[in-house]
Amino acid sequence: MSRTSPFNPYLTWVVLSCGPSLSLSAQTGNLDEAPPPEHEEVVVAKNVMVPMRDGVRMATDVYRPARNGEAVAGKLPTLLSRTPYGKNGGEDNAKFFAQRGYAVVIQDVRGRFESEGTFYIYVNEGRDGYDAVEWAASQPWSNGDVGTFGGSYLAATQHALAVEKPPHLKAMFVRVSTSNYLEDGAGAGGAFALLHNLAYALNLASRSQEASEDPARKTALSSAVERDNLIDWLEAYPFRPNASPLELIPTYHRWFQDWVDHPSFDDYWKQNGYTFELTYDRYPDIPVYHVGGWYDIFLRGTLNNHSGLAERHQSPTRLMIGAWEHGVGPRVTGDVDFGEEAEVDIRLEQLQWFDQVLKGEDTGVLDGPPVKLFVMGGGSGVRTPEGHHAHGGEWVSVASWPAPGLTARPFYFQPDGSLSAERAPASAEPSSFTFDPANPVPTIGGKLDSGKQLSFSGPYDQKCIEGKIFGCRDDLPLSARRDVLVFQTPPLEEDLVVMGPVTVKLWVSSTAQDTDFTAKLVDVHPPTKDDQWGYHMLIADRILRARYRNRPEREELMEPGELYELEIDLLGTANRFKTGHRLRIDISSSNFPFFDVNPNTGERLGHHTRMLTAVNTVYHDAGRPSHVVLPIARQSEPTNEP
Repeated sequence: MSRTSPFNPYLTWVVLSCGPSLSLSAQTGNLDEAPPPEHEEVVVAKNVMVPMRDGVRMATDVYRPARNGEAVAGKLPTLLSRTPYGKNGGEDNAKFFAQRGYAVVIQDVRGRFESEGTFYIYVNEGRDGYDAVEWAASQPWSNGDVGTFGGSYLAATQHALAVEKPPHLKAMFVRVSTSNYLEDGAGAGGAFALLHNLAYALNLASRSQEASEDPARKTALSSAVERDNLIDWLEAYPFRPNASPLELIPTYHRWFQDWVDHPSFDDYWKQNGYTFELTYDRYPDIPVYHVGGWYDIFLRGTLNNHSGLAERHQSPTRLMIGAWEHGVGPRVTGDVDFGEEAEVDIRLEQLQWFDQVLKGEDTGVLDGPPVKLFVMGGGSGVRTPEGHHAHGGEWVSVASWPAPGLTARPFYFQPDGSLSAERAPASAEPSSFTFDPANPVPTIGGKLDSGKQLSFSGPYDQKCIEGKIFGCRDDLPLSARRDVLVFQTPPLEEDLVVMGPVTVKLWVSSTAQDTDFTAKLVDVHPPTKDDQWGYHMLIADRILRARYRNRPEREELMEPGELYELEIDLLGTANRFKTGHRLRIDISSSNFPFFDVNPNTGERLGHHTRMLTAVNTVYHDAGRPSHVVLPIARQSEPTNEP
């Protein structure tokens, strides 16, 4: 008898292609519980030292189901996860899967915790991962079928080993993964993700083997990530030689500085471990499940990895994107409550996946369309008893990413600040603003991960809170700043569902040789008793450094005063803009401390010596029609029919 996937009650949306548009209907239900464990007991072999091809040994824990204190006999499908965060942190998941009939292998990556060797972030994970898969498959307790699992860095370790094509790799469950680390994690559009990179590097260094051997260094690095100290280090960037806090651990400083010194997409970033989107043809044709969130720092990677493999492989390739940030699964993300339907037990879905593709059970996880997206919106817009903004949302299943049957609709910027389907008049004057690098626009929400002690992550009202949000000097909306251009629609007369890739196309000039342009898509909720100025909810945002306007491999400075056409990829989203709401695009030139501030001088990035104020101009006339392109879905009334 088929077991029901925990998603089936939520994901029974029927998606019909109706000419150029998309019709949606929905059905809701209750989430299933996990099947009971087959084995109450689990035994673990701790710190098995597994040799790699160069003789360096990786510390490995092996969990197996047991009876009466002894591991059960027989060969089992095997799950592997490789981590830089300490294999003890994977104990609960390992026991969960071992109780349900798997041998589970958790391994510290090279140079971390109990493993031998030197840690250099990402670049050793392909070869080491291949060796770990083949070692696991050769053990007497394994049936030779190995699946991999894990998120973030643990997802990158999966992709890196898959590129090496180990013969016994049979399935993957990948959460929140990069496809090109320069664009997904270390930066975006040529800008350096300063907050994430510095906080992440300091956190890793504080838990390094070197720091564990020297309490003074460990204390210094740990304190550097505390809020006030981290602010000071961010403001001290770019670091001169011998002035970085990471100098305390030279091997960690080396890779951080390599990130700074390689702002272009060169051979350094094309190494396996950093970039996978150039090597999809090398992957084995095996089942892969990708999970991510609309507010996850690796959203781009999750979308690209799914599309790149799905178009090449015959094996099942699945994608799920929820209303989540880097930690997937909850109903509340950032300041927003998306309703009980947004909440998902990822571990249960993972169990359904491996039971289906490794054990051959019919769990229902392969039923229906392969792409599951959470369409945000439709909620009351009031505050919940817990104080969160009730935005709501529902799941939809579609055949692919992007979904078929959408209408790409441009909304043009107007000189009066409106946003409409009509191009502006030919004689429309452009909009200019002064960008002062010494007074950048503060980060409020978005695809943050490390550094949340300074800036909110996820969906937030685009409104400053002095003393609570780093960089805020008042309690006004960001739209009140003189260096933010706002273009918005009138209140919508009917619901508008945006679902798919979002692109902002700009015609610009600057008085500087180099500068940045940022774009935000905002859902403007009308005022309520809880939010008297309305709630300006961040939906998607991105940045582009002008010197990388043509291609990420090559820097090309601007000529001051010359006109340039830019394209800012907001990646994608799924949101219902309700009747009475406004759809808004904000344009500016900074988002600090998420991204480093462009000094506007055209100097070598990460090594500038001065800063200049720039006057940046956005054109929006008939011949230079700056606009946003939105993928629009046509709606139908929900139905309770199965």
